[in-house]
Amino acid sequence: MPVKIGNIDLGEFPLLLAPMEDVSDPPFRYVCKQNGADLMYTEFISSEGLIRDAAKSRQKLDIFEYERPIGIQIFGSNIDSMREAAEIASQVNPDLIDINYGCPVKNVACKGAGASLLQDIDKMVKMTRAVVEATHLPVTVKTRLGWDDNTKNVYQVAERLQDVGIKALTIHGRTRAQMYKGQADWSLIRDIKRNPYVNIPIFGNGDVDSAEKAANWRLEYEVDGIMIGRAAIGYPWIFREVKHFFATGEKLQGPTLSERVEVCRTHLEKSIAWKGDKTGIFEMRRHYANYFKGVPNFKEYRMKLVSLENIADISEVLDEINDKYAEAVLS
Repeated sequence: MPVKIGNIDLGEFPLLLAPMEDVSDPPFRYVCKQNGADLMYTEFISSEGLIRDAAKSRQKLDIFEYERPIGIQIFGSNIDSMREAAEIASQVNPDLIDINYGCPVKNVACKGAGASLLQDIDKMVKMTRAVVEATHLPVTVKTRLGWDDNTKNVYQVAERLQDVGIKALTIHGRTRAQMYKGQADWSLIRDIKRNPYVNIPIFGNGDVDSAEKAANWRLEYEVDGIMIGRAAIGYPWIFREVKHFFATGEKLQGPTLSERVEVCRTHLEKSIAWKGDKTGIFEMRRHYANYFKGVPNFKEYRMKLVSLENIADISEVLDEINDKYAEAVLS
């Protein structure tokens, strides 16, 4: 049975790319899509920023046809602002709108947005209903297990948000108090999946960083799909590897160094095409170390890559890396 969000068919067992602040922009989404991500989201967008027409928030609404299906993720603490933000986001014609009730970082959660709504389920329900009513698109939600160990209330959240019309729920297997520390616990996600009242797709998120783990957790926790975040940074091949393992039960060999160079170059070109030379080159700097993780004695090249200011010079260094390390396969 294919997994569906509204009328969007995501296939048997979709792999989702998590929305990550300062990471999942269109250039990064492009390389993840090339490697098999089935559903992607924008970085989270401030509802207040959208309403004020802030340039940074507006830019995050940029989506491209090749990315579909794509969701725009919004967050905020004010119900009216979230309603208005959903209307604005719907105008750029994404495939769905996602609400962030999971972000644990202080300047979001302490302003009453993101994961902090796990402390006020009634408000979360009202806000979700307002967003559902403000758009013709399917609405999905991403959240956590609860605010802390004493308030793991996501079981109740799943039922109540389904009642007000959400079409899928992604659950990160940690509380807000845990931030990104400790182990993600998916057992509560399985409980929700087994709840006969819940009939929307339930996606698991947190700590999936290998094809074997994805396959094991797919069976163990009975989820409808898996959302991958940090493991895809600098390693978009994770989607390809998970799909290969699902299909064959065998581990796909990791990318060669040539492939790393090629995808890094594509990411850079897309970054420049989207943001212009200066910003595109500058914002790519945070990705080089991730693309070449595990390459011996790479520091000298990384220092060069993060200091160069034009694409021809960067391209030359990438060629040099390719020549030096030839067809090395890195773990």
